[in-house]
Amino acid sequence: MPHLGEAVAALPWTQFLPLAVLGTFCRYLPSCRFFGHRVPPETASYGALLFTGVFLLPPALAALAPVPGVLLGRPPAEGRARHAVRLMVTAAAGAYCFRLLTEGLLGDALPLPGGADPGHSQPAAAPLTITLLPALIAVLTCAAADRALGGSRSASAVLLGHLPYGLLGLLAATLWHAAPGPGLLGALAVLAPGYICCWILARSRHLDAAHRATVAALVQAVDLKDRYTRGHSERVGHAAALIAGELGLDAERTHALRTAGALHDIGKLAVPTRTLRKEGPLDDEEWQQIRRHPEYGHAIVRGIPVLGEAVDAALHHHESFDGSGYPAGLAGRRIPEAARIVAVADAFDAMTSTRSYRRARPVGEALAELRRCAGTQFDPRMVAALSSALERHGWPYTEAPRRSVPGARPAAEPVPLPDEQPGARA
Repeated sequence: MPHLGEAVAALPWTQFLPLAVLGTFCRYLPSCRFFGHRVPPETASYGALLFTGVFLLPPALAALAPVPGVLLGRPPAEGRARHAVRLMVTAAAGAYCFRLLTEGLLGDALPLPGGADPGHSQPAAAPLTITLLPALIAVLTCAAADRALGGSRSASAVLLGHLPYGLLGLLAATLWHAAPGPGLLGALAVLAPGYICCWILARSRHLDAAHRATVAALVQAVDLKDRYTRGHSERVGHAAALIAGELGLDAERTHALRTAGALHDIGKLAVPTRTLRKEGPLDDEEWQQIRRHPEYGHAIVRGIPVLGEAVDAALHHHESFDGSGYPAGLAGRRIPEAARIVAVADAFDAMTSTRSYRRARPVGEALAELRRCAGTQFDPRMVAALSSALERHGWPYTEAPRRSVPGARPAAEPVPLPDEQPGARA
């Protein structure tokens, strides 16, 4: 028993207790009334704190450090217990792996915190690559344990989620020894920047989710107003993303162009409903109302900077490559690239969708019409990109042939879509 007491007393409690207190504090912040619930719940995740414990503490204490915060959390008790066990196993596995590899690579040159001589720090002569290698393998071990116990997320997502926290934890553990009097104040000084980074990332995720929800709400508003083209915006967004991928654009621009395609008809919200839903031919005044929907759309979205290229696409997706389009009569590359992409996607979906006066055209026939109008109405490069993308990925929205279309008009008296010109224009 005396030996057990000595062993317990020798444990690095001055490092364990600050980490446990910090974890509990971080867990409490999102529900703190003083902060007005402005702290995102995701910030309470114990990534940086967990890895600081992995690199500082022996496995037993590294496993216990995140537990108080988890047990004081808001989820149901059963969920808290499972989460606590998952973090304990993850931290213990990472800490054991880190200590084993560090001792194996550096031997006695690196007395570990919580070992026989916890006050020593890593010698400056230790190569950086040797220092980072055990830390990287420990992070991989934690990611593997978390993936095995956590379930649903993909292995790549788990790994990418652990690497930044592992880097922050390694930095905190390294600086911990350099901080005078490593106690709670020293821990706050070391870990505060990491916590702020986590807070910023969590806020960014919230803003991105709000952006997506806003776009979805606007698209739904257009679909509800113009029932004849319901689902059209989503399909145009998908086609625009296919073109962007074929052009080799990066993921960020591809997402922006998907949004641009989804919002290209947002100006229809300002067009009278009776005009959009009119069964017969449009008179001149009604045509003018329809032709103004790009300008209406630009007026709606121009004050939302996060929409980026969607603003140009809303205004210019009815420009023609030869300059005969509207509203500005731009030609060639003077038309914004996003608008040229959306114009092709828009026309393709219009032709392959069933409307009140005609059946959907087959994909091959629609592509042939786009090629016929390439160089006059459409950018040939965008037409070729869509054709190649469809050959590789197909078109998931192809409609089954119908014998008749309710309310369809005779084939001899075609009536163009409200925003459709002769040819392939949508």
